[in-house]
Amino acid sequence: MQYDFVIVGAGFAGSVLAERLATQAGKTVLLIDKRPHIGGNAYDCLNEDGILIHQYGPHIFHTNSPEVMAYLSQFTQWRPYEHRVLASVDGQLLPIPINLDTVNRLYGYSFTSEELADYFQSVGEPVDEIRTSEDVVVSQVGRDLYEKFFRGYTRKQWGVDPSQLDKMVTSRIPTRTNRDDRYFTDEFQCMPLHGYTKMFEKMVSHSNIHLLLSTDFKEINKQLSYKELIYTGPIDEYFDYCYGKLPYRSLRFDHQTLEVSDYQPVSVVNYPNDHAYTRITEYKKLTGQEHPKTSITFEYPQGEGDPYYPVPRPENAALYRQYKLLAEHQENVYFVGRLGTYRYYNMDQVVAQALTLYKKLVGMESLQETIQS
Repeated sequence: MQYDFVIVGAGFAGSVLAERLATQAGKTVLLIDKRPHIGGNAYDCLNEDGILIHQYGPHIFHTNSPEVMAYLSQFTQWRPYEHRVLASVDGQLLPIPINLDTVNRLYGYSFTSEELADYFQSVGEPVDEIRTSEDVVVSQVGRDLYEKFFRGYTRKQWGVDPSQLDKMVTSRIPTRTNRDDRYFTDEFQCMPLHGYTKMFEKMVSHSNIHLLLSTDFKEINKQLSYKELIYTGPIDEYFDYCYGKLPYRSLRFDHQTLEVSDYQPVSVVNYPNDHAYTRITEYKKLTGQEHPKTSITFEYPQGEGDPYYPVPRPENAALYRQYKLLAEHQENVYFVGRLGTYRYYNMDQVVAQALTLYKKLVGMESLQETIQS
């Protein structure tokens, strides 16, 4: 059979494009993934004790885009959820991002918001040009808070010191002078009511979409007949690493079920300093599931394994640009998603990117039209 599109990767980017092309444009799609499941890193499942866990670490949905929210709402109901994270620092569990309560409880102060703003100004270190992740934090909150909350966590997560990382890594985390302890402030914050996998199943359930899981695209490519290719895998892998491998950070997950109903006060607790793992996630606090036991995951960053996080350093960006130039000369091949464009995206950003590519493929005028068609 000849397909209109082969799509490599059944995560957010691939599944959104498959759904739009099949249901709205009437295209035939072969959706391929190396893993034995759809959903990419957002895949969730019931463990052997019947607790819904996120196989590849916690995925919290948040967006400021009404269009993205409206699109995904076709495939799931939502559970309202505002993410709150605590960090284990100096024997206390303190709110992160840093806010008024964080500083007052850490140091025994009783600052007001105005006094905290003055404090940050007094301890912040002047930086002529903010280039690195260290520059971002020390200029805002000073050296001590940087050492306690950011440096150790970042070194574990990325394998290098924050002074060697692009400013974008820590720029994602705000500093607050009020008591707002939400990790995100987006307009829409929620979790798929029945989990991400159920949402993906509805997304790709169409007679025009054929699924091929546990399959390496490169091993069967020559046997396939198709008009256009959408590739959401690693762009360097597509080109056989001809310029060398793009560096990624990976993760190892230690999933455990405990014979207690409750383990920690919030869904995620960060460990910036004292342990090899970076955080512990308790899934029932994300999903709202009731169960007499609870399931937790210890997260260990590592240099080898599945590619999760592109490493934001100038030399890596330069290497990606070489691959991007190759990609631009490929006829009827489109690269999309985190791995296809070597960039860290939140889930909603990947959805928006996929919808934008769909618009381009079918010649639509606007993202709004893409969603409402």
